[in-house]
Amino acid sequence: MDFMHFDFSLLFSWEILFAIVLGTLYGLLIGSLPGLGSTVGIALLLPVTYSMSPVAAIIMLAAVYQAGEYGGSISSIVLGVPGTPSATATVLDGSPMAKQGKPGEALGYSITGALIGGGIGAIILLTLSIPLSTLAIRFSDPEFFLLGVLGLVCVAGLSSKDLPKSIISVLLGLMLGMVGLDVATGSARFTFGSYALMDGISMVALLIGMFAVAEVFSMLGQNSDKKIVTDTKNLKTKITWKQFKEVRKTYIKSSFIGGFVGILPGLGAGPASWFAYTEAKRSAKNPDNFGKGEPNGIAAPESANNAAVGGALVPLTTLGIPGSPATAVILGAFLIHGITPGPNVFENQPDLVYSIFWGFLVATIAMYFIGKYTTPLFSSMLKMPAFMLSPIILFIAIMGVYASRINLFDVWIAVVVGIAAYILKKLDFSLPSIILAFILGPIIETSLRRSLLISGGNVEIFFTRTYSLVILLIIVLLIVMLVLQSVKKRKSSPPKNMQA
Repeated sequence: MDFMHFDFSLLFSWEILFAIVLGTLYGLLIGSLPGLGSTVGIALLLPVTYSMSPVAAIIMLAAVYQAGEYGGSISSIVLGVPGTPSATATVLDGSPMAKQGKPGEALGYSITGALIGGGIGAIILLTLSIPLSTLAIRFSDPEFFLLGVLGLVCVAGLSSKDLPKSIISVLLGLMLGMVGLDVATGSARFTFGSYALMDGISMVALLIGMFAVAEVFSMLGQNSDKKIVTDTKNLKTKITWKQFKEVRKTYIKSSFIGGFVGILPGLGAGPASWFAYTEAKRSAKNPDNFGKGEPNGIAAPESANNAAVGGALVPLTTLGIPGSPATAVILGAFLIHGITPGPNVFENQPDLVYSIFWGFLVATIAMYFIGKYTTPLFSSMLKMPAFMLSPIILFIAIMGVYASRINLFDVWIAVVVGIAAYILKKLDFSLPSIILAFILGPIIETSLRRSLLISGGNVEIFFTRTYSLVILLIIVLLIVMLVLQSVKKRKSSPPKNMQA
């Protein structure tokens, strides 16, 4: 049986419809709360699935995953604080647009991107599961190492107008990612004798400190009566047809970027959103508009991170390999119900697999309509003046950090990071570069060491594999483009002594 001959009546039972609605509402809530996110949300809901049918249980968790990715953009736009790591890129243009008095418009770009990205991710899941997973399984440690390097090259010229400062920011992120126990040798690195740092710096603490705590410091330095936005009349989540047409190419391109990156195990929605954002900025007619409320800067990461959800389910269902931390938890739901994902499931239980696939598409559509009518409730927080909103942001941030690992030390990390981030932002260093380098650093290090171990220390392994060579060529081309752009800017800008 193939997906075109599926019996759709299997989806429209009360149990499955309830699972979709519950998973979507829960995912929106979890995603919008800084410090939690899809993975934590799915893990908390896992015990509920014991009493459910396998199809309803897995569709509900997939709905949480999908809605959680969009939910992260709500606080990114409303508060300037990413609800999930994958929504960090959305802050760059979503928050400025909201502060310009257009929060509903920003959320409209976001939820439309989530629908298109989620839909394309579901189509990829339905039609290309087996061929794409076959390609992905051919990627090994050399390819993952080069993909990580590709991400760093992309982000080096991303957010800061000063390329050297962006490179320094990348190096800072890599250093932060090295804190903790060395995976290969078990020795402690940069822990300064602290047992609390043995597990490394918490991603949640770093994100919340860098954006939430730093944002509070920025707000404290402004007029206390000032509101986050000046116009709070237009909070309805929508965009016009004309606005949609202006970003439709970004939606489509970013969705396919996100879907492909999601398929690659170990990467997931976070890097997918940054790859899409970087490409949108690179190909834009006016790249200087990014970071100032550019619609494409919202459309790109939001369509990519939702497309990555469908992509991450591809290796899980076809190979039994989780494509992301969230799908690793969903794998637990499969195993709880006595199902081992892989090629045999397609042969022995095709109804089960295609029920999950089509149910995921229905959950994506449900996310759009439910999100459209519930998002304004979150947006109403923008009506509050800064002196009222800043302590609420700080409280939510601190609670989110503490709840993520029940560790008070993480709270102190968030505060210290917040102070440092506030200073770095004032000095025009790139905070997004630090974050992405922190995410990609462990992937790069682990993949490099494994590659050299496999090859006996011979670096030729990166030049003799077909896929490695293709990625290497892309890296070289990007570096050349960055250098040419830097030279062009220097030639076009007048000398300092000529500037008034």
